[in-house]
Amino acid sequence: MATTRTAHTNWDGNLLKGAGVVTLDSSGQGSFDVSWPSRAEAANGKTSPEELIAAAHSSCYSMALSHGLDGAGTPPTRVETKADVTFQPGEGITGIHLTVRAEVPGLDPEGFAAAAEDAKKNCPVSQALTGTTITLSAELV
Repeated sequence: MATTRTAHTNWDGNLLKGAGVVTLDSSGQGSFDVSWPSRAEAANGKTSPEELIAAAHSSCYSMALSHGLDGAGTPPTRVETKADVTFQPGEGITGIHLTVRAEVPGLDPEGFAAAAEDAKKNCPVSQALTGTTITLSAELV
């Protein structure tokens, strides 16, 4: 069964001096302030589209890797993923770097590296972002 998740943003003013609030409608988990300076300069307590993409990508990747490892008979004890989404004003999103550390009893580093690459390729968020260069650092702990 397909699911649809919804968020919305109310924006006031122009790009450079305006500001907005993005609300996570489906989960009801909150509303977050956004602005151009928080996107192109320092966060200053506000979020950005890139941070929201990083959150989506890190969680999706962790799920995909966990699922792949479990399906291969080596379920992970823990998966920790960080996503760094780089935004360059005037160019857009120029890359995403995933850093994953995982505890996977009984799996060798080569097997883990292969599983990590497979998850990068097949995670639905990675697939949605195929127009962006996605790199990966993976460490078995």
